[in-house]
Amino acid sequence: METDLRLESSLWVGNKRYRAVLTGWHFNWTEVDKKNRDKKTISVPVAELVGVEDGRVEILPQKSVEDTDKDFTVFYVKRSSSGSSYGLLWRLGRTQFSCLSRVLRDQWTKHLRTAVKTHSPLRPNRLLVFINPFGGKKKGRKIYHSLVAPLFELAGISSHVIVTERANQARDHLLKKDLTGFDGVVCVGGDGMFSEILHGLIGRTQQEAGLCENDPTVTLQPCPLHIGIIPAGSTDCVCYATVGVIDPVTSALHIIIGDSQPLDVCSVHQSSALVRYSVSLLGYGFYGDVLTESEKHRWMGPLRYDYSGTMVYLSNRSYAGIVQYLPADPLLSSPRDRTRCLSGCNVCSKSTERLFPHSSDSGSLYSSHFSHLSSDSEGEWVSVEGRFRCVSLTCMSSSCPKSPLGLSPSAHLADGTGDLILVWDTHPLGFLKFLYRHTSSQDQFDLPFVEVHRVKAIRFSLPPNKEEDPYKEIRETNVVVDEEERGDIETVSRNGSQQHLAEGGTGRDMTKEQKAANPFMCGLCCSKAPAVSVWNCDGEILPSTEILSRIHGQLVRLYARGIEDKAAIHSCSGEGLV
Repeated sequence: METDLRLESSLWVGNKRYRAVLTGWHFNWTEVDKKNRDKKTISVPVAELVGVEDGRVEILPQKSVEDTDKDFTVFYVKRSSSGSSYGLLWRLGRTQFSCLSRVLRDQWTKHLRTAVKTHSPLRPNRLLVFINPFGGKKKGRKIYHSLVAPLFELAGISSHVIVTERANQARDHLLKKDLTGFDGVVCVGGDGMFSEILHGLIGRTQQEAGLCENDPTVTLQPCPLHIGIIPAGSTDCVCYATVGVIDPVTSALHIIIGDSQPLDVCSVHQSSALVRYSVSLLGYGFYGDVLTESEKHRWMGPLRYDYSGTMVYLSNRSYAGIVQYLPADPLLSSPRDRTRCLSGCNVCSKSTERLFPHSSDSGSLYSSHFSHLSSDSEGEWVSVEGRFRCVSLTCMSSSCPKSPLGLSPSAHLADGTGDLILVWDTHPLGFLKFLYRHTSSQDQFDLPFVEVHRVKAIRFSLPPNKEEDPYKEIRETNVVVDEEERGDIETVSRNGSQQHLAEGGTGRDMTKEQKAANPFMCGLCCSKAPAVSVWNCDGEILPSTEILSRIHGQLVRLYARGIEDKAAIHSCSGEGLV
């Protein structure tokens, strides 16, 4: 119950009188009729007030100010349905109030501004902004200066803007330059630009902590600076999966009010070296081949992904491999439990307590968590071997407009785990069914040739005596996993798995002949299939085939709050859409 009453008076909006009340956490104004009876009430959380200005002020699409002694304008977050998108659009709400006197006007503006500062301690004051002018439709500059910068100015946020001129410029800046005084880093671009910021901030944090990123068993230090994403790229998967919509104004408002969403990060190692970090997709086979093919058709723009996907599907490739994974605790959550990671996610909240039991000892559970990577715990790993259409690891749902539920609909943003998806070799029509289900609400895992596991780490290696990599120009020499290292690992052969599942009535009992590579090749793509594929790591081709990957729980924080929907708004705050 709110008892912290700050201010109450009558205010006018146009010709209508309202009873306005500012409490500790909400600003409410209720229309009052001529008989002093309450009518419609609008309630805005203080934490979602964007700015308070003297006079009659307009910000978007152009700023205009009419200086009047008895008026003030309140700007706040206003939600609306986003049509086909899963989340909610945020818009800049604006209400102009009139008072009986200038003294009362000054009281309201002072109290509202003080309330915002008191109840929004995580709001940024100074931001470092990187704009990619080449990404997507090359509208990064326009999006920032016309839609985002005016909102930052309204909220009193100062920003230092850098327009990048080359690849990895943002990453290099974050690794080398002085970042003192900045509260966060904002990228205006797509997933590639976000990846630069991610690598720069994680690398800088580990440098300052004296930690070696190349050591796959090291406990990494969480990044102190938040990351904001203003979507302006060809692909904006990270933004969509953490906000629910691809909209610059929505993302800017999340940054302004200081929302904070922790995010798991997957590190990829080859031998004793870090290769890359990933948050959305680490994919071998189909997804790697699509990326390789799309690089040949960059002139097509975003359409190259659809074209390349079709061509790779028609080529009907599968690849031999050995996948080893360290299972997560099945009692905590499951990739098949049909839950969605939404704003205020209970699974992620409990994981925060589990990952950081003591605020002063953020690495305590990391140490025990990653001790499983040592040779002493090899018996806890599970190994499978066979031919795969694709092998994928994701730390989030990886949803996007074309796949609203994503690669793994029940994956969580911040629970310290990833979802491993194994798609075994199958008939082309079966694989097409798997791909098609990503565009609908059907369960893509409910197929006899698909497995999904919630994991803490994975290893991938090639079977012995596999022929050399045909992609030598884009990949370094692979490191062969020591046979003794795998000696004590629990091995589940594909035959054994199929026998067990067949007994359970799943219909997955294929013969060795059926598991062999399908000789079918489409006439359009009848070139010789390569013996191995490549890894697609968040849209970048990795130089290594044999890798070790592990998940770092809540390593970075975004200016976001997870996906909202109407049900979540009602259950969490008791309020509907403004």
